[in-house]
Amino acid sequence: MRVFSLAVVLAPPQSTSTILVQASDLSSFSFYQRGSVGEFLTFFSKTIAERTPQGQRQSVQENNYTAHVYNRGGAEQLAGVIITDQEYPVRPAFSLLTKLLDDFIAKIPQTAFSNPSAISFPEINTYLSKYQDPRQADAIMRVQQELDETKIVLHKTIESVLERGEKLNDLVDRSNALSAQSKMFYKTAKKQNSCCLVM
Repeated sequence: MRVFSLAVVLAPPQSTSTILVQASDLSSFSFYQRGSVGEFLTFFSKTIAERTPQGQRQSVQENNYTAHVYNRGGAEQLAGVIITDQEYPVRPAFSLLTKLLDDFIAKIPQTAFSNPSAISFPEINTYLSKYQDPRQADAIMRVQQELDETKIVLHKTIESVLERGEKLNDLVDRSNALSAQSKMFYKTAKKQNSCCLVM
């Protein structure tokens, strides 16, 4: 699970979109591929933001990438785009986009949208690094992971109890067999002793 790109896009309806801030993690690509992959991620972010209706969320798959988009619309006309691999879960992706847009709107005035190069929003890099592992960032996934781990421990405990139970059953069967053998021994010994007393 990996996040490749995270962007806040100005997406007015029926018009071209503009990327206001963007952060990328291209460390999984070779040095020579990073330039072209970065250009593709920028193009993909802009295109998908333009084609998502206001107030809508959607996920679009292209080759090995999945773009999750939340076009918030409203007065700001902002959209959040996260591009991940195909394994990345959907709920944390959209949760991140909502948090990112809320934080961006709270810290950046709408008048700054006209000059994207002047916008300073370092928090986007923090979001990008934090959400690389969705289980750590998403509380529900973290609880689910803890439940799964607890379930595994319980299964192992139940299996060991069952094994102990089987061993106890074997011991009971053996003791019953020993009990039967000891009764046979007693009878045989009594016969032998009665034979010897007569003499």
